[in-house]
Amino acid sequence: MSTVTRDTDLNPTAASLLGFLDVAPMTGWDIDRWVQISIGNFWNVTRSQIYRELRTLTDAGYAKAGEAGTRDKVPYAITAKGRAAFKRWIAQAPPPEVIRSRLLLTIFFGHHLPAGRLREIAETERAQHQKSLERYLSLETHLATDPNQRFPLVTLHFGIRYEQAMLDSVDELLALLDESQ
Repeated sequence: MSTVTRDTDLNPTAASLLGFLDVAPMTGWDIDRWVQISIGNFWNVTRSQIYRELRTLTDAGYAKAGEAGTRDKVPYAITAKGRAAFKRWIAQAPPPEVIRSRLLLTIFFGHHLPAGRLREIAETERAQHQKSLERYLSLETHLATDPNQRFPLVTLHFGIRYEQAMLDSVDELLALLDESQ
């Protein structure tokens, strides 16, 4: 179980939950839905993590649990202490990025696979990245028209460039496999 003793001890998942609660009180289920349509595109948060972190944030005084509603859904609200902790946390410089891509790992060690299997993996991954790119492009029009979505639009543009880079990498692999035949 995670514990929070100082604002700097907030982990990124807990901090992101405070960011959502700063918008409005939400249940764990509400936050899970918001995660799926927003940061879930680049930050992995499971439903069990959400509920665990909400309990930890409540224990630390950063969030306050409300009265259970229908289906025992408990709304949580950020406290003044939580808002201050979030603002201090978000103002810190992020640590260096670490890229963890199972696809890139597979490509790197691709010589251990039969060419047909590697092609199958590449084509499946290409289709998935193409689908994500199309979804991001459809969101771009909506976000671009809302002046309150300037910062999410920047992250969406990164997602578009990321998906295009993955497509380019897979296409490079497929061309290499074509040359090898």
